[in-house]
Parts: sequence; structure tokens; C-alpha cells
Amino acid sequence: MNAEYGADQIQILEGLEAVRKRPGMYIGSTSARGLHHLVYEIVDNSVDEALAGVCTQIDVQINSDNSITVIDNGRGIPVGIQKKSGLPAVEVVFTVLHAGGKFGGGGYKVSGGLHGVGASVVNALSEWLEVTIYTEGKVYHQRYERGKVASELEIIGDCPMDQHGTKITFMPDKEIFEETVYDYDTLRIRLQETAFLTKALKITLRDDREEKIEKTFHYEGGIQEFVTYLNKGKAPLYENVIYCEGTKENVYVEVAMQHNDAYTENIYTFVNNINTPEGGTHLTGFKNALTKTFNDYAKKNKLLKDSDPALSGEDIREGLTAIISVKIEEPQFEGQTKQKLGNSEARVAVDSIVSEQLTYYLEQNPTVAKAMCEKSILAQRARAAARKARELTRRKTALEGMALPGKLADCSNKDPEKCEIYIVEGDSAGGSAKTARVRDTQAILPLRGKILNVEKARLDKIYANAEIKAMITAFGTGIHEDFDITKLRYHKIIIMTDADVDGAHISTLLLTFLYRFMPELIKQGHVYLAQPPLYKIEKNKRIWYAYSDPELNQILSDIGRDNNNKIQRYKGLGEMDPEQLWETTMDPERRILLRVNMDEDVTSELDLTFTILMGDQVEPRREFIEENARKVQNLDI
Repeated sequence: MNAEYGADQIQILEGLEAVRKRPGMYIGSTSARGLHHLVYEIVDNSVDEALAGVCTQIDVQINSDNSITVIDNGRGIPVGIQKKSGLPAVEVVFTVLHAGGKFGGGGYKVSGGLHGVGASVVNALSEWLEVTIYTEGKVYHQRYERGKVASELEIIGDCPMDQHGTKITFMPDKEIFEETVYDYDTLRIRLQETAFLTKALKITLRDDREEKIEKTFHYEGGIQEFVTYLNKGKAPLYENVIYCEGTKENVYVEVAMQHNDAYTENIYTFVNNINTPEGGTHLTGFKNALTKTFNDYAKKNKLLKDSDPALSGEDIREGLTAIISVKIEEPQFEGQTKQKLGNSEARVAVDSIVSEQLTYYLEQNPTVAKAMCEKSILAQRARAAARKARELTRRKTALEGMALPGKLADCSNKDPEKCEIYIVEGDSAGGSAKTARVRDTQAILPLRGKILNVEKARLDKIYANAEIKAMITAFGTGIHEDFDITKLRYHKIIIMTDADVDGAHISTLLLTFLYRFMPELIKQGHVYLAQPPLYKIEKNKRIWYAYSDPELNQILSDIGRDNNNKIQRYKGLGEMDPEQLWETTMDPERRILLRVNMDEDVTSELDLTFTILMGDQVEPRREFIEENARKVQNLDI
């Protein structure tokens, strides 16, 4: 260790060099998620103009060269000289961190994005960026390359006096990002959500690459339409979305909610249009108001007897879809990721506004109130039955000393980081897997048939299901409110099903269960899908395995297509002997595993997808299949 460490080794990174040196500190990662975050930052700046009441239209374009253009009809970034720096204000915005109109001084009352670092971070991480500003009859233009000024701000033409706004085009830097190809659907989901949250704002997304798609999102009803959209795969319990709105403690509150016939609650919270997946004080205020108001109403109107226990918040929220959106001048977030709101005034404001307006709504709509109460009482009974089943399981476990399911072939290693469990479809494949595995680190849990569809079942039915109970016991974490990830017994949970339609359905049922009751397993990267081969090719006593049709064609092209090839299409894992199953699907050195990822930026769309695929409503599912059929590559009918 001869390296010197003194004053001369302390580096000062000037300008935007720090962003290029450590991009993950500013946009989370340099993966696809970070790539798309660049677009969100520029769009968020335009949305701030809309929140200030000076922008009605935002156009986002994925250009044919995969650069991005964002155009708004806001005020236009200021072009005058900023006194402190002596530079045009627009140049300061794009080249200086923590410069912008979001730090007081009356530029914006509320704002989202990275609080003043957004534009400069996007500039720093772009191969090039060009900004065009329309203001006071003139068109201004400036170009930057990798964060540095490439051309001075100049007037390039005239425009009508009433034209105003900003146009930004940037090319993400291939030196920074692992991939630079934008995904249309990822942007569509985010922009649609933004339009729902900003009523009357029109957002257009256009893809000028091969497919040439264009969609416009414009919702005069705002978050009320958002709830209707999220409930489209379910049957609403009552016709109209309940809407509460008001300002208190300098916090503007909007809440929209509607119960449906499903059993899961889906509540999404936003602060200044920023998604807060971990909730915070605004969510606490909403839950308090809902529980107290509803119990008060039910007791007063004899929907609950005096001897009946009060309804819990979970009972009342069963089957509830709700959006809570607050606008606040100085939001305080817990943690750098802005996933949880900490302002106490938000709790007070939401609690007060929802309590007052929901009380009035229930008095005015007794039929709706009765339907909500009846569903909540049924939920209460089911929860009590589930509690008894859970306690019985716990008592048995305590007596038997952590008894594991009989069909589980456990591994001998006790270090969860080294252990993995295969959830295998069927006893036949389970038998092969048990013979093939490495006993020290690989556990096998065979499942018989298709597990319960939890999207259509209450907690008591879920706890009574033998296959689900076996998984809960094997994983060790518990589910729902009992979930504790520190008790996880295997760091890899691998779903291994046949490569056919039935196998895909079983995988989807398992993922639905994990997503609804153990989502943290997915969030923390513990869930995987095994990829068994589709074909076995034999020629001259040599064997190849193909995992897709293109790979099969490539192998046949390489070895020559003739009658000496024996091509076997695997219909199920049970067709493989243990040796084949090991070398194709279970050997850590050669297997292909797909990790199941969960993007918290688009949880509302994820919930909707599970509801459409696994819920009771047929028509939305048919529409989903028709829209997405063209994306299917290996369809086994």
C-alpha cells in the first residue's frame, strides 16, 4: 500500500464533472431506469409550469435516432443575464447544479423533479443537448455537449408575440448508459399517470421510430378518471367515484376513491406529482379519516350494533382503489429517494378535509354507505377466520419445532444467502429435480396442480389452501402484515414450470400470490423464473439445447439441416431425466434465470395488469390480449 493520500489527492470536480463521474448518485442508476429518468426530469420541469398555471400542453417525442424532444407552452426558460454569474439564466439552469426557480423567490409555489438539479443532470449525461426558447417575439437557441457549452445563446429567428415555451432535445450518452434505447410503454405509463394527476394538462407522446405511434393523454376529471381507469378490470361497488378536495394548513389536497368487488386495497399517494410508494403523513391522515368517519357513521346509523366490534381500517379498505394527491410548498421527504412524505401538516390537512367531506357524502348517499358497510363486515369476519387459521398454524409450528412441509426436500446448508428453493410444477418434475439437485444448497418444493388465484380470494381461503401454506412455511417470512424478510430461508426463490401455456399460467398464479402478499421478495430481487429449453437437438451423438425458435434455427444453420437431426420438442419438465434437467435448468454454471423486477415508478399500472389478467372481468382481459398478442414470440397452442 504505497499510494499517497494527502491534500493533493483530494479532487475537486468542477461544473458537471461530478455528475458524469457518479451518475448513480443523481439518477439512481445507469440502467434502463436511469435512462428513462432523464425524460421524467425534463417533463417534470414542464409540469411545474402547468402546476403554476402557465402551461397547458407538453409534447414528448422519441425521435428516429433515439434522441428525445420535449416541448411545452410554458413561459420559456428565462434568457436574461443572471446578475450573480453574468451568464444567461438558461445557461445557468443547464450548467450549474442546484440552480433553478425552485429555491424560493416566487418562481414556483410547488414543484417536483430533482429540485433544481434536473436540467443540469440531464445535460451532463447527454452526448449533446439543444434548447430552443420562444419568448417576446424571439426564438433563442443554445447547444451543449456532455454538459459543456458548445455554442453561445443566440437569437435564431422571430416568432409570434403570443408564442411562448421551451423545446429541449437531448441524446443520452452511450459512454454513461448501459443501454440507450427508449421503451415506448415505460414512457407511456409515466406520462399517462402525470396527465391524470394534472387535470386539464394535455400530454402527447409520439414515437417516430419504426412503428410511428402517437397517443394523447388529457383528463379533465383528473384523479377521478385515474380511479375509474384503475378499476376497469373490477366491478365497482357503487357507481360514482368519491372525490374530496380542499386546502388547509397551506396544503392543497385531492382524494378520489371507489370500492370494488375485489379483496385487495390499492392506494397510491403523490406529493407535487411525485409518487411516494412508501406513503407517509398524507397516507396516515387518509387512513385515520376513513376509519374514524366510517365507524362513526355505521354506529350512528345502526349499521353496526353497539355490541359489535369497531371495523378496522383494513376491513374498510378491502377492495378500495384510492388516489391521494397533495401539493405542498416545502415537501420534506424521508430518504434521498423521496419515497415517503414527512410533513406533519399534510397529515392534518388530509385527515381534516377527508373527514369533513366524507361524512357529508355518506349522509347524502345512504345506499353507498350501506354497501361499503356490508363489504367491510364480511371482510371483518374473513379476517377473524384468517387470524384463527394463522394462530393455529403458529401453535402447530411451536409444538412441532418449525415443522416444514412434508413434500419439501430441504437443503442442508443453513445460510440463506447460499440457499435457493425451486418451486416445481408437478410430482414428476419434482422427482427429477430432487434427484438432480445439489443437496447442500438447492431445496425442491413440488406443487400439485394450479394454486389458488389469490386475486379472487379472501385471506381465510388463502390460509386454508394447502399449496400456499406449504410455500409460506417453506419461505419462513410469513405473509401480509406478518411478513418479516429477515426470516427468509432462501435468497433465491426460483419458479420452474413447463415451457407451455399451462406452465405460464402457473407462473402467473405464483407471481400474483408473491406480488399481493410478499411484494418485498420481488422488490429485493429474490424471485426468479427458470428457463428450461424448448428443444433438444441430437446429431452424431452430440447434443444441443435451444431455448427459443431463433436459437433452434441458428443451431440447425450451424450444424446443417438434414435427416440425421433428431429434434425433440420438450412439452414438460417431466420429460427430462435428472441429468438433462440439471445441465439445462439447474446447474448454476450453465442455467438461465430471469430475475423478476418491479419498477415502483409504475406500480399503479402493475396492479392494473394483475387485476385484468387474474380478476373476474372478461372484457378488459380480452382487450389486453388483443392489444398485446403481437408481442408474443413463442406461442404454444
